Amino acid sequence: MNELGQAFLERAQFHLAEDFLPKIEACVNLLTDEQIWWRANEESNSVGNLLLHLSGNVRQWIVCGLGGANGVRDRDSEFAQREMIPRSELFTRLKQTVEEAVEVLKRLDSNALLEKRAIQGFEVSILEAILHVVEHFSMHTGQIILLTKQLTARDMQFYDL
Repeated sequence: MNELGQAFLERAQFHLAEDFLPKIEACVNLLTDEQIWWRANEESNSVGNLLLHLSGNVRQWIVCGLGGANGVRDRDSEFAQREMIPRSELFTRLKQTVEEAVEVLKRLDSNALLEKRAIQGFEVSILEAILHVVEHFSMHTGQIILLTKQLTARDMQFYDL
């Protein structure tokens, strides 16, 4: 077993399921369905769009791209969605996708992280695919937190020790 590779896989699982996802859940729990779908302008995304986008990205890159599940992604529809989907349904979808991704990450061979995969038109190593998803999830988690703070005028207190 590759200890460094195994540590990387474990930290990726942690960040997705135990760091970012609970922060998103805290935000979703503070927002109404109307706030979830609010957007500053047509060029901006709503929290709802970001939740759909994160689900699509994690599913495409990890669940399908690394785990071998079947799936077809319509990325544009994640951003085009304007009809209100209830926040509970959006979060449940994201949570299920993250849980599936964590299971894929648990099964990966830490010695195979440099193997190549074709995902979303790119040829990337398994390590690159995981790094992309964790970084991407982090960025959009930050956007969701910022939107939540703007909409609720609340300190999320994620780092109050």
